[in-house]
Amino acid sequence: MFENITFANPDFFWLFLLLPFAIAWQFFKQKEETASVRISSLKGFNYPSFLPKLKPLLFIFRLLAISAIIVAMARPQTEDISTRTKTTKGIDIVMAIDVSSSMLARDLKPNRLVALKEVAADFIRQRPNDRIGLVAYAGESYTKTPITTDKSIVLNSLKDITYGQLEDGTAIGMGLATSVNRLKESKAKSKIIILLTDGVNNMGFIEPQTAADLAVEFGIKTYTIALGTNGNALTPISYNADGSFRYGMRQVEIDEELLQEIAKVTGGTYFRATDNESLEEIYEEINKLEKTEIEEFKYYRYEEKFRPWVYIAGILLLLEWFLRNTVFRSFV
Repeated sequence: MFENITFANPDFFWLFLLLPFAIAWQFFKQKEETASVRISSLKGFNYPSFLPKLKPLLFIFRLLAISAIIVAMARPQTEDISTRTKTTKGIDIVMAIDVSSSMLARDLKPNRLVALKEVAADFIRQRPNDRIGLVAYAGESYTKTPITTDKSIVLNSLKDITYGQLEDGTAIGMGLATSVNRLKESKAKSKIIILLTDGVNNMGFIEPQTAADLAVEFGIKTYTIALGTNGNALTPISYNADGSFRYGMRQVEIDEELLQEIAKVTGGTYFRATDNESLEEIYEEINKLEKTEIEEFKYYRYEEKFRPWVYIAGILLLLEWFLRNTVFRSFV
């Protein structure tokens, strides 16, 4: 009966402490009002002997009525809460992902590209109020997904990113420039690029510094991530006869100085990821740094539930009055 019920005036429940005193008062009063008469025979008295034993029911009805009134005074009610959120400061994000052959290196498990996609997917799910787009680049670049609020589209597009869709190489400048192009018309309060690579700029006709200057011009902050272990990594070095990759140990070459410069001039931060755990921590850190301002409105609707208790009290008092003046009239 009281499931999901709250009380607007719970202080009235203190009145229940008076009920034991009322019971004690009724007990002593009943003893005082009970008189004994000694007679030689009960012949001639015709009354049902069980009625006097039921006389305490009158007091019980009154006690229950008082209890119901106390509950009604406490105002039981149900509470329905509805919320509405409003994004007061949205963020547009483009994730620029390196898909060159070196991203198949196995220093991250199972390889760099798969590890990145898993972490990036978690990041996307944690940004429900932002628009997110994807840019893939290797020897050239293209927009995989324009910025959108539909996370299912972004996640499916991220899942479809694989090696071999572009000419091999690492065109960092092209990847950054394409990302800037996706964001330059954005009206969002905050625009950011997350640029990830595991190599050095060796392809493309746009220099990374030029792309960084474009990002500054359009007010776009860039977070750069260098991916790969320090030292050697098991990396594709040639093809087998069946077309599969042949792996061998190769020195990890990452232009950290370039990535640091891009992050610095655009107001972002440079990160270094050497394993799955550090990559995950980097995306968590970016998630904390770029907070979307959300305004939440709560609407409360209360439904009063005291009326049934008033009806119960009324019925009990009416029943007590009726019995007192009819069935128990000769004994009260």
